[in-house]
Amino acid sequence: MKTIKKISVLSILFMVMAACNTKDKEDHSKHNKSTATTFYTCSMDPQVKEDKPGKCPICHMELTPIKQDDTEANEISLSKQQIQLGNITTQTISETQSSLEQNYTGVLAINQEKIKTLSARAMGRIEKLYFKTVGDYVAKNQAVYQLYSEDIAIAKQDYFTAYKQLSMPGDFGKNAKNMLVTAKQKLLFYGLTNAQIESIKTNKDVSPNTIFYSPYSGTISEIVATEGSYVMEGSGIIKMSDLNSLWLETQVNVNYAKSLKIGQKANVTFSDFPDKTINTQVAFINPEINPDTRLLLIRMEIPNQGLQLKPGMQAVVKLTQSNAKGIFIPIDAVIREENASYIWVEKRPGIFENVMVETGIETNGMIEIKSDLDSSKKVVITGAYAINSEYKFRKGSDPMEGMKM
Repeated sequence: MKTIKKISVLSILFMVMAACNTKDKEDHSKHNKSTATTFYTCSMDPQVKEDKPGKCPICHMELTPIKQDDTEANEISLSKQQIQLGNITTQTISETQSSLEQNYTGVLAINQEKIKTLSARAMGRIEKLYFKTVGDYVAKNQAVYQLYSEDIAIAKQDYFTAYKQLSMPGDFGKNAKNMLVTAKQKLLFYGLTNAQIESIKTNKDVSPNTIFYSPYSGTISEIVATEGSYVMEGSGIIKMSDLNSLWLETQVNVNYAKSLKIGQKANVTFSDFPDKTINTQVAFINPEINPDTRLLLIRMEIPNQGLQLKPGMQAVVKLTQSNAKGIFIPIDAVIREENASYIWVEKRPGIFENVMVETGIETNGMIEIKSDLDSSKKVVITGAYAINSEYKFRKGSDPMEGMKM
């Protein structure tokens, strides 16, 4: 009987111990599950993060389970398969020296240094304008306008009287000679030509109307006066431009503008004349940057033999900077957000981290990195956006959230 009791007690103790062990195992299992680094997110709305399965509260799609890794906040771990599927490649980047080319669109304009104004040489009334349309070409020595002027009429009469008195004897003849020289100088000052002055000698009636001729050739860019209007001495009549030389104005990126200089070579092509190429140089750099666009205006002089080119035409300017030094990576390797720009670098095999950078000029599909980079690390040159998307999907936030340059 005692033996039976002992066996019963041992059986009970064994069952209790087994139950305890089973409970410990169950508790341990539950502990592993509770500490599993898994959360649920939405592929359409990665900012959603839940600790259990369900539907997205925004788009109502089924949430996707995601396992968190033990990387830092600005890092992400990728498998070899993910790297291959994302076409993610890296490269060690170092400073290079090469020629940089930047293309800008410019517009041809009238060369303001080649504009000349024909002005009234005396007070009077415009009796006639021989050109009334902007864009008309005026040849040298061609009649431009006719002016009624009493001042010029008096000077003409003085010249005619002096000429008639030359033949008088004695002091009258000598005085007439001096008067003739003085009157001629006055008429020349009023803008009359030698031929016009000589014609006064043979005209019995001195006319108050005088025709004025252009001393140079050019294209009319503005007509200031009108027929019948009164003008003062020095008032503008018409403005003429020499279109044999034009300006090409364009605006360049402020980052590139820092390396610009007067005399820098430029290659110009025209959409209207695909076969026409002009080699010129930078003639002017505006000292003021446009505060709205952060662009800088520069200007080049363009020869226009035969007047084939017209103001208002568009052109493409290729600016070349020789022997430029800097760190350049593909443009697609840089992730640009509203407040910052950053790149992905391979910290160690399969682990990538984002690094905020300051960018410079862009040229030929490359962009300058002005920030110092760790030369021992490789920069992601393809697949940067794939890494960025995976980061947002897993962690539900932007890599540079809250940061500013």
